[in-house]
Parts: sequence; structure tokens; C-alpha cells
Amino acid sequence: MILVLGLAGLIWWGGGLMGLERKLRLALLAVLFLAILLLQLTLPEGAPLRVATGGSAQSWLILGGVALLIGAYSWTVARLRERADGQDEGDPQTGANPKPGRFSETELNRYARHIVLRELGGPGQKKLKNAKVLVIGAGGLGAPALQYLAAAGVGTIGVIDDDVVENANLQRQVIHRDEDIGVPKVFSAQRAMEAQNPFVTVRPYHRRLTDDIAADLFAEYDIILDGTDNFESRYLSNRTAVALGKPLISGALSQWEGQLSVFHPHQGGPCYQCIFPEAPAPGLAPSCSEAGVIGPLPGVVGAMMAVETIKQITGAGEVLRGSMLIYDALYGESRRIGLKQRQDCPICAGKSG
Repeated sequence: MILVLGLAGLIWWGGGLMGLERKLRLALLAVLFLAILLLQLTLPEGAPLRVATGGSAQSWLILGGVALLIGAYSWTVARLRERADGQDEGDPQTGANPKPGRFSETELNRYARHIVLRELGGPGQKKLKNAKVLVIGAGGLGAPALQYLAAAGVGTIGVIDDDVVENANLQRQVIHRDEDIGVPKVFSAQRAMEAQNPFVTVRPYHRRLTDDIAADLFAEYDIILDGTDNFESRYLSNRTAVALGKPLISGALSQWEGQLSVFHPHQGGPCYQCIFPEAPAPGLAPSCSEAGVIGPLPGVVGAMMAVETIKQITGAGEVLRGSMLIYDALYGESRRIGLKQRQDCPICAGKSG
């Protein structure tokens, strides 16, 4: 057997030094393997040639199976690399053009389940890698959205929040841990995201979103996610996103029910203020701390927000633009309702695409 393995090494490395193509060397190795296997199966036991080449077909079959598995793995990785490095024509929804660059071997393995999806593939994963997403709020909705965006390979993720982690947050804000109590949420979230995926860039902003910074901050990102729990921030996010032509993915929670929609009037549909022209009177829309919320619900809706973000970036499927998805966790029901732009909306009237 040692002589056969030596001959195989001579064919592979010696052929390489002689300039023989990889396919030809593989073919010669296959011929050698089949010849040895034929000898083992046809010669009688104890035959000198059979003994000299291993004495049994079983060991060669095991060796061939291992080589086949290694070859299949290498072929799969090579095909994934080709798909990931394929050229694309830009994002039909955000207009972003992916930058050149190759995925590392680790990234290819990490994102393999995305790359094999027909709707994403290598070009879609490249768009994710080159995308910039801003998440407002690192609480109930922001926590799962941030985790899944980082895991999915969104290249640059900004998170703005002026709050710190409290013990009462941990029932639902799963990106934070007990040891993070007292730490600003943006830094706790950053640590968790970078631990999950070191290939993404996280930009934490430990401050409240205000009028004086909103426009400049939003301008640096392709998509905005609103996971806040107050109408003041929601209206500010909406009018800034509309003014800059940025898609706004908005989610909301109350007790057992969650809702989300994509507001992007420049490409059709209403803005947030079309649907909610005025903030409700005090007491009519209590916060989670006042009304309560079932722990897993923010995870469900926040994960849906991440899905809509990935679809918006890659152009896969149909985003929730012009419609709202409402999920009732108490009764396990989902419904989707259509939304229309309000012609007298002071924010988006006349800006529909």
C-alpha cells in the first residue's frame, strides 16, 4: 500500500511540478484507484500483487469514500465562493451598489444558508455586507433586530439609545445579560453583536435621538429601523426618513399584540403619520411598563423587522410597504391590512413614487 500511496503522491505533486493541469492529475489518480480496486476484487487471496497493494479492497473503499467526501466539500465551498463573488447590478430598492471584495473562508461557511437561497445568493449576501442600517432603540424590538442583523452579516449597524440596562429589561431584551445591568444599552448590544459576528461594524450612539442630529445621522445609513416606545421619537424618525428618502421599518408592541410595517413613500405607500396623524391622548396608549408585555413578543416582531430589512436590502420577495402585519400572540393569529397614503399628509404628500 505504501508503494501505491507513493505513486499517488508522485502523480499529484510531481505532475504539479511538471505543469499538468489539476483535472488531469485527478483523472490519473482516479485511474490508479480503480486499477488497484480491480486487482483487489479479481485476484485470489494471498496473490503477491494483491498483498503488495494492500491485501484487501475494504481499506481502499474506505480511503476512496474519505477522498470523495473531501472532494465534495471542496467543490461545494468553491461553488459558494463563485456565487458570493458574482457580480450584481445593485439594489433595486435602495439604489445601493455593492463594493468589490471577497468573502473569507469563514464568512462563506457562516453565510452558506443565505448563499444557497435562490432569492439571495452571493450577490444578495454582498449587498448585506455593504449595507448600513440604523436601529433606533436597543430595547424590546431593537434587541432581536440587532442580533439577527448582525448574524445575517449586515456590514455596518448603528444603534442609538440613551438608556442603560435595568433588571426589568431582561425579561424580554435578550441581547443584554444580568452582568450588563447599569451599562448603557448601546454598549451592551455592541458587545453582544461583535461576539456573535466579528465581521460586522457596530456604531453605538449613547444619546437620545433629537431634531438637531437626526438628519445628519440618518444620512449615513441606507435603512432606518424604529424600535422606540414613544410617539415623539416615532414622528421624528418618520419625518426625517421621508425628507431623506430613506425606508423606515417600524414596529410596535402592546401586551400580547405586535405590528410592523415598512414606510417608504418615495417608492409608494404611506408614511407613518399617514396612519397615525396625531399621538393618542395620554393614557390611551400605555407603555410596556404600564400595560405589560409578554416576554417573547418583542422577539417575534423584532425578528420580523430584521427579515423586512434583509428583503429591503437584497430585493428579495415583497416588503410590507403599503401594508401592516398585525400579530396576536394570545390567540396565535396574524392578519395583514392595506394602508394608503393620505393626500393631505403634511409629511409625505406629493412624495409618492
